Amino acid sequence: MQKSKLTLYIFIALILGVIAGYLYNVYVIDAINTKINKAEATIKSIDNRLAELHDSSQSIYKSLKIQKTEQVNIRNENDSLREDKLDGFTLLSDIFLRLIKMIMAPLIFTTLVVGVAKVGDIKTVGRIGGRTLLWFLSASLVSLLLGMLLVNLFEPGKAMHLTLPDSHINSGIKKTALSLHDFINHVFPRSFIEAMADNEILQIVVFSMFFGIGTAAIGEKGEIVIKAMDAIAHVILKITGYVMKLAPLAVFGAITAIIAKQGLGILSVYAVFIGEFYFSLIILWLIIILAGFFVLHKRVFTLVNYIKDAMLVAFGTSTSEAAYPKVLLELERFGCNNKIVSFVLPLGYSFNLDGGMMYMTFASLFLAQAYNMHLTFGQQLTMLLVLMFTSKGVAGVPRAALVVLAGTLAMFNIPEAGLALLIGIDPLLDMGRSATNVLGNVVATAVISKWENELN
Repeated sequence: MQKSKLTLYIFIALILGVIAGYLYNVYVIDAINTKINKAEATIKSIDNRLAELHDSSQSIYKSLKIQKTEQVNIRNENDSLREDKLDGFTLLSDIFLRLIKMIMAPLIFTTLVVGVAKVGDIKTVGRIGGRTLLWFLSASLVSLLLGMLLVNLFEPGKAMHLTLPDSHINSGIKKTALSLHDFINHVFPRSFIEAMADNEILQIVVFSMFFGIGTAAIGEKGEIVIKAMDAIAHVILKITGYVMKLAPLAVFGAITAIIAKQGLGILSVYAVFIGEFYFSLIILWLIIILAGFFVLHKRVFTLVNYIKDAMLVAFGTSTSEAAYPKVLLELERFGCNNKIVSFVLPLGYSFNLDGGMMYMTFASLFLAQAYNMHLTFGQQLTMLLVLMFTSKGVAGVPRAALVVLAGTLAMFNIPEAGLALLIGIDPLLDMGRSATNVLGNVVATAVISKWENELN
């Protein structure tokens, strides 16, 4: 499949997914959604009545409790039914994503071992690592600040007049706030096999660096290992080519499931928030490209053209991981040395999630506005720094942005229940975040390659 055709097929899959999702929502899912919404409204009404009753021994209290249990069962049954109805579509994207995850760990290991072994010098590895982390931290700070500035400018929380969930209700999202001990455990592998099995990118990177430096240190004997790893990497990249042919089907399945579940009606309810968030992402894109322009000059536009397929895949499947093997290929085609690409890119997938960074400040301050809570400039800066450090290394956590948000909101007394406002539209927002993460990592890798005079 030619490159231009793949782009066209993914774009067609996006459009067909929206149409199919809308039709499926109207004719199949809408009736189920009506039952779920009715049950949720009844549960909320019962909760309000229960809150007014102070004596739990009253017969009416027990009766309301029974009614609530019945409504919760109705909601859960219909929720399961809805997921069953969407199984056929989610299966398409699930197969593709599982194949991508199958490739990622061995691809990172083999390419990084070859890259580090070719560098050979620990001093050089340290210099590249230092420059990489400096760029990542700067990019994260800019993304967080931009989210903070724009959400204060737009004030979507005040403009939308949404019905707020009761502040005491639990969102059901597992909170996380990475302690130093958790972070260290997340970085250093207890077992290389376990790290490979769990697709723990940071742990694979750490082991690969040790392995690569060790391979270079044994001299001539290490040449055999480097040749073997290089050959394995090329085999995996060949498999990547086969897997990428399934990308249009995966994009179609993912988009159809998202639209079918929520319907296009959610776009009108959240039009202000979604529109302003995507406008903010476009500004972030321009800043990332401009930063790349100062180092790469006009070639940055060629680079963006090279990765449009990868960004479309990340957008359609709502995960930047899906684009990793494609990005690796395109960066080498652009002229980046594979030793730089294989070192910088895996680190970027853990430390340089520009789209996710901006979303976190944007979403947390949106919820503060929705609850009419005023956070001072100092409090907002504190939140920004907290998010900057708690978000590092949670790239492998499902719905990482929401998980980090849940842990951060409590620190600033913003009701966690507000996350219920975002859960429904999060897949739509995740699409933009994922595509932005890909762009940020690609530009970072190309810039580091240029700084190291390793860009052809």
